[in-house]
Amino acid sequence: MDTKRFALIGAAGYIAPRHMKAIKETGNILVAALDKYDGIGIMDSHFPEAHFFTEFERFDRFIDKYHRENDKKIEYIAIASPNYLHDSHIRFALKSGAHAICEKPLVLNPHNLEQLQLIERETNKKVYTILQLRLHDSIIALKEKITQELSENPDKIYDIDLTYLTSRGRWYFVSWKGDEAKSGGIASNIGVHFFDMLSWIFGPVEENIVHIKHSDTNAGYMKLKNAKVRWFLSVNYDHIPENVKTTGSRTYRSITVDGEDFEFSEGFTDLHTASYKHILDGHGFGLEEARNSIEIVSQIRHLLPIGLAGDYHPFCEKITNG
Repeated sequence: MDTKRFALIGAAGYIAPRHMKAIKETGNILVAALDKYDGIGIMDSHFPEAHFFTEFERFDRFIDKYHRENDKKIEYIAIASPNYLHDSHIRFALKSGAHAICEKPLVLNPHNLEQLQLIERETNKKVYTILQLRLHDSIIALKEKITQELSENPDKIYDIDLTYLTSRGRWYFVSWKGDEAKSGGIASNIGVHFFDMLSWIFGPVEENIVHIKHSDTNAGYMKLKNAKVRWFLSVNYDHIPENVKTTGSRTYRSITVDGEDFEFSEGFTDLHTASYKHILDGHGFGLEEARNSIEIVSQIRHLLPIGLAGDYHPFCEKITNG
């Protein structure tokens, strides 16, 4: 495979090193990177020769000049910037003659997808999103199992409990991640992958209810075509089960399917590299694949919480009572 040239927007963020690692491990080159924060020594471990910019205007000029002065193009622009900037940065990538590889959530609102589809057609370039859980071996195996069962019993409805707790400190609420207008809120920021995975396996959403909506916690219920899902998402350490706290862990993830634990805690480390290989091999997940999860989190953002009524996640009790 020919070596491809990449640029990266949002190079100093938490997830950016996984993109750098993926570019390197797939045998490609990072030509230029952009971030307004310049404490970015991590680049020395991956692409010390890459050009680096703290101002978008200079980065834009570099990309434009590079294309005009070189017979080789920057084929891909990876985007790991704050969520609310994804739409704008994807547009920049496409109009710069590059395919876009964008972190989750691809955009904050479903109507942005239609506009990006138009620009894809105008530029003949593609938008890819990182939906790495679809490449996780355990989740692929679960999808195959469920697909087989549904082929035998198409009307089966599964009972799912999704619990994802990933503790964050006070910095989180001061940063853009704590601003719903910029991050999309808890559901968009930490839940979108799981909602994508569940709708990929169990079908599109038919009903969406929010029980709790706090700055650090969202919880609700959704009916998918073939599943009833109670979900609970939190960045509050106090919500971690006591038996997990004693192990020193600040993260807890659990999915139960019809009361049985689904184990998928391992195998996360190289999924960005797998995602890049998937894209470079001519596959990748595009705008339509992202639609279900974008619609789900957009609905959650606009729904009013109803409190503890109906079929709510059992962890909701510790919020209202604790």
